[in-house]
Amino acid sequence: MEDFDKKLSLAEQMEEDGRTSGDSSGSSNTLTLLRKFLEIQQRRAEAYARLKRGFDEYMTSGREISYQQLCGEITAEFSNCSKQVIDIESNFCSPDHDRIELASLLRSVQEQEKQKLHLTAQIQLLKKAGRPSERLVSHENCRFKTPREHECLHVHEITEASGTEEAEADAEYDNALKEAIKGVQDAVTTINEHMEEVRYEIAALEDK
Repeated sequence: MEDFDKKLSLAEQMEEDGRTSGDSSGSSNTLTLLRKFLEIQQRRAEAYARLKRGFDEYMTSGREISYQQLCGEITAEFSNCSKQVIDIESNFCSPDHDRIELASLLRSVQEQEKQKLHLTAQIQLLKKAGRPSERLVSHENCRFKTPREHECLHVHEITEASGTEEAEADAEYDNALKEAIKGVQDAVTTINEHMEEVRYEIAALEDK
């Protein structure tokens, strides 16, 4: 009977050691995935910085091809980052991790990143177009007297027309730009809050 008790005690200890080892392994894997997520977010931040620089250069130089090429590269980078985050999210949902709350956190970040990218593109499109009252007028229908002198047929129309429509168009443009900028700021705020939660989780796991 004593030998049986010893064997039972040994078996229980081995089982407990196995659970402890498994928990440690799970924590380590979770930590690795969260750190990878932080790296992906850093890549996204760098991509946004590149996009901003490229857009500023385009607005100065007007080189459309270079800007479109950059947009293609940035789109591919964001797509790659998104796929990797989805993979991490799937890992957290798996029985090996069973960290649904972390998966939900990453899903929320994904949604905010999507909104941020959409609104960033909208802001750039608006800035490219410019305010209605400041857009250049095409001279393609003007009457040319010489190669360098022409009579602007649209000038008379503009000066006689009421400024109400133009003012309304400007106001609509300003509101659209303001809303898009605020939307980006709100998305960034939410993303940063979620990133803090991720960092707290990392710190807790590192203390184990």
